Amino acid sequence: MKMTLPLLVSSCLLACGLVCGNAPAAEAPEAKWESLFNGKDLTGWVPVQDVTFEVKEGNLRLVKGMGWLRTEKEYSDFILEFECRALEEKYDSGIFFRCGLEGKPWPKDGWQLNLRYDMLGGLVKGYRPMVPSETPKKPVNQWMKFRFEVKGKKATLDIDGERAWETDLLDPGRGYLGIQAEDKSFDFRNVRIQALGK
Repeated sequence: MKMTLPLLVSSCLLACGLVCGNAPAAEAPEAKWESLFNGKDLTGWVPVQDVTFEVKEGNLRLVKGMGWLRTEKEYSDFILEFECRALEEKYDSGIFFRCGLEGKPWPKDGWQLNLRYDMLGGLVKGYRPMVPSETPKKPVNQWMKFRFEVKGKKATLDIDGERAWETDLLDPGRGYLGIQAEDKSFDFRNVRIQALGK
């Protein structure tokens, strides 16, 4: 049978459509997790002000001091996961993010995820509470798992697998992550981050 040119073109397009239509769609590469603590030393971290951190039994231990321990790198949007436990009563610490280096003993700008016993999980800007904490106080020596996602003006926090809050009150920006030292001993472990976007 002799095919005309239009019929031949149509047949080729149909065959291509059948083959291409069954081809799996290419998946976007998944963002990679980066460990922020290697369990051995303080590689990747910089102490700020008069603070003492050490590695104890594979944990990053806040021993004493008034200041903070910051990352060498800056981050903008991210997912941060970590576990922590307080080692004494009336504990007080926090996670700084999108922070600069001005201020003493802590950054004067940027944000903080509170780890204080009576404000656990609250969100603070400077010294102003922005999102109150409704998380009950956790016992001393009990590990807590946090998943903290920050993207643009939005953020969500999960504590031990339960949603604590979500907000759209953030100022977009970029800065350091850090662990606040407020003369109360804490352990941190399984600290990892997934940078989102650029």
